[in-house]
Amino acid sequence: MKVIITGGAGFIGSHLAEFLCDEGYEVTCLDNLITGNAANVKHLEGRQNFRFITVDVNQYIDIPDSIDYILHFASPASPVDFDRFPIQIMKAGGVGTLNALGLAKAKKAKFLLASSSEVYGDPLVNPQTEDYWGNVNPIGPRGVYDEAKRFAEALTKAYHHQHGIDTKIARIFNTYGPRMRKDDGRAIPTFVNQALRNEPLTVFGDGSQTRSFCYVSDLIRALHRLMLSGINEPMNLGNPQEMTIKELAEMVIALTGSKSQIIYRPLPQDDPKTRRPDITRAQRSLGWQPEVSLEQGLSATIAWFKNNQ
Repeated sequence: MKVIITGGAGFIGSHLAEFLCDEGYEVTCLDNLITGNAANVKHLEGRQNFRFITVDVNQYIDIPDSIDYILHFASPASPVDFDRFPIQIMKAGGVGTLNALGLAKAKKAKFLLASSSEVYGDPLVNPQTEDYWGNVNPIGPRGVYDEAKRFAEALTKAYHHQHGIDTKIARIFNTYGPRMRKDDGRAIPTFVNQALRNEPLTVFGDGSQTRSFCYVSDLIRALHRLMLSGINEPMNLGNPQEMTIKELAEMVIALTGSKSQIIYRPLPQDDPKTRRPDITRAQRSLGWQPEVSLEQGLSATIAWFKNNQ
């Protein structure tokens, strides 16, 4: 089976490529490396069932081979990217998704969109179910990413209805693990690297806002099952174990043995107060649930950052 992964040199894309290669798929990664890193897939070079092509999905995509699956992960996705690459994010969600869907249509391939819990914005319900429409500020600092993913979902659904393409929509909640960019602005890599340097851990607001964190290997298993399923409705994928940001900071300090203290800064505009998936649909439809505890996942992530300073 032949698989295309757009954004294949990114954090999640590279783990997905590795998993699928190990499962015997023929994997082609496409990435323009605006935020991806070729080093993330360097260990796959030389495998007969892997290739990497430098491609911008906002341009016409020409793959002469037959294709069975297209997994669309191309987009800057970190909070620091929202200000640096706003137009590129919107284009990846719009033009990039359109091009990837066009390729799926031409090749009669199945299509999986990597959407995000950001489609829920700053949610007014907790946990968030797939039938919740969200609470999004379209012109706020996070709007470019939120609306890009919402548009990508609508476009994916339109291709399913109009052209009969077998499409999947994965709403990915906070995921962490090795190969994250240490400067990407997300809580876990920020806290881990601050702690390893014995610097103060920066918590925004009073730290009472909550998140739930899914280790990357758990997410990859879910993505694979969704990819093979006959499900066309959006699917929440994440870990429903909820904790405050302050609790996370304290756990990172404990696991690293750091001398760091916690300092507090003003909460950014539109920063979600809660973020927790209801994964009932994934449990029932995919027979999936997370298995890696936060302590196990953080320990592995900390070890990776120690070795990649």
